[in-house]
Amino acid sequence: MSEEQNEINVYESRRFAKALSKLSDAHLCIVEDEIDRIIRAPNIGERKKGDLSHLRVHKFKMDNQLALLGYSWIEEKIEIYLLQFGPHENFYQKMKGQRKRDIKLLKP
Repeated sequence: MSEEQNEINVYESRRFAKALSKLSDAHLCIVEDEIDRIIRAPNIGERKKGDLSHLRVHKFKMDNQLALLGYSWIEEKIEIYLLQFGPHENFYQKMKGQRKRDIKLLKP
C-alpha cells in the first residue's frame, strides 16, 4: 500500500474551528499536540454509546482543567472529523443538540 493511501484526512466542523480561534497561542499548541495524538492513534478516544454512538471523546488536561475533544473516526474512508472542543461542563448536552448536524456531516 502506498503512503498516500495511508494518509488520514482531517476535517473540522465550524464550531470546532470557532472554539479553537478563542484559545491563546499556548492553549492552541496543547490542543494541536492532542490532535496529532489522535491522528497517530485514531482509536485513542472513548467511543460513546446511544445517541452519541458516532462520537469518540479524547480527554486531556489543560491548565489543570479537564478538556474534551469530540471527534468521529471513519476507518473505511480514513477520515477524522473534529466536531467539538471544550470543558466537560455541558459538553455532552451540546453534542446531543448537534447530533443531527454531525450525522449529516459524516454521511457522504
